[in-house]
Amino acid sequence: MWKRACDTAAKCIAEEKKIRNSFVGPFTIIKLIGKNAVEFKLTEEFSRKLPVFPVSLVKPYFQTEEEKFPSRKKSPTPPGIVEVEDSPGPVKKMVKARKIRLNGKDQRKYLVRFKTQTCQPVTQNQSTSMTANIP
Repeated sequence: MWKRACDTAAKCIAEEKKIRNSFVGPFTIIKLIGKNAVEFKLTEEFSRKLPVFPVSLVKPYFQTEEEKFPSRKKSPTPPGIVEVEDSPGPVKKMVKARKIRLNGKDQRKYLVRFKTQTCQPVTQNQSTSMTANIP
């Protein structure tokens, strides 16, 4: 369970509201105390706090996909197909890719080698630069 970070008025005043996290935790619930309070097993960091909090300051904790499946690899999103005017032919391979910001939007810029080009070292003049919008 998560516990709301701002549980006392003094703490709310002392910390910058925009910077601090809304909730801290997760903590294990030891027991329910009536209908309106819960007792937590707190970490060392909160050892000087009373471990009983009202249920209005508590919300359930759900694991993220990365926590549920730590060995699962996240595959990068493949680039979309971009048509280039005046292209010398089909693309042989993508040499470099980078993310740029253009007119307030994220875009990927690709340096590609075409099948019709020779196997000389790649320079900016020999390859064509393509840009695609990032979804």
